[in-house]
This record gives sequence, structure tokens and C-alpha cells, in this order.
Amino acid sequence: MKGILVILVLAATVAQAQSSQHARKANILYKEKKFNESLPEYQKAAGENAEDPVVNYNLGDAYFRTEKFEEAGKSYDKLLAEGNDPALRQRAFYNKGVSLSRQSKLEESIAAYKSALLLNPEDNDARINLQKAMLELKKKQDPEKDKKEDEKKDKQQKKEDPPPTQSRMNKKQVDQLLKALDQREQQVQQKMLQNRTRAVTKPDKDW
Repeated sequence: MKGILVILVLAATVAQAQSSQHARKANILYKEKKFNESLPEYQKAAGENAEDPVVNYNLGDAYFRTEKFEEAGKSYDKLLAEGNDPALRQRAFYNKGVSLSRQSKLEESIAAYKSALLLNPEDNDARINLQKAMLELKKKQDPEKDKKEDEKKDKQQKKEDPPPTQSRMNKKQVDQLLKALDQREQQVQQKMLQNRTRAVTKPDKDW
């Protein structure tokens, strides 16, 4: 699915409080926008300290920047399961929402944006993306709803309108009927002519 919403801000601030050599190297590469090169370094850092929420957050961002949205979501989930920093959790929820939107998982992305807004009601980016995701979901649901309603109306209409009666007469029977009608018409014409002749007045008798 191509961008159901405009991603205003990814909120991909790379944290610096990491002592791992791989994490520091990854941060430098990320800042230089060398996302493909930073990703394996973040993966190594996560391998050294899988429970570090900052490592998981930055790993998620690196996955996102390289369009590995499903992997990004998993990294954010790991952070959310283990991290307690409200600010970091809020950004993780936001980024998770964006990742889910890119995968057309609208209902899940809506839930993630709502969680981000609960942690930071002032996040306008989360609010805008939430509104757009909800609008897109409504657009996807309405055509299906309209289709079902149309089908229901068609079925109801068929029940109300009896099927047209089909003639069971064959060609010979139809010809006989037409012939009989023609004969009846001729008889009516003859009778009318006779009545007209009788109605002609005769001259009065000369006394």
C-alpha cells in the first residue's frame, strides 16, 4: 500500500547513552543517513544487549529507514515490553503506528497512535496520522457495506416482484388462437352489416 497518510515526522532521534562500540558506530552511520550500513551495527548491538530499550528503539528506526516495516514493529514491541521511559515509549508507539500503516494494518496502527497520544496528548503528528488512518479505514469499510446493502435490496426486490408468467402455448396453438380470433372478428363485422341493412327506412305507402 502506497502511503495511506503523510508521514510528517518519524521521531527517529538516535539516543547517545550507549556504551557498545557497535551502537556508537551505528549511531554515527545513522546520522550520516547511511541506514543500510547502520542496520547491521544495530543488530550486533542488540545481540550484545537484547534488553536495552534504546538499542531496540534505534534498531527499529534503522529497520524502518530500510523499509523493513514488520521487523521495525517487532523492535518497537520489544522496547515497549521492557522499557519504562515514557518519552521513549511514546516515540516507539508513534513509530510503530507508522510502520503498521505502511503495512496496511490500519486497525493496529490506530491503536498504536492512540497509545502514543495517551502518553503525549500534545503530539500533533500522532493526532494527524491517527485521523488519516481512521479515515482510510472508513473508506475501505464503506464500499463493502454498500455492496452488502445493495445485494440485500436486490434479494428483497426479487421476493416482492413475482417472476413474469411464461406462455406454455406452442406455435401451433398460437396459430389456432389467432385464426379463431380472426374468425370471430369476421362474424362481428357481418353481424354489424346485417343490422345496418335492417335499419334502412322504407318509403311510406302511398294511400
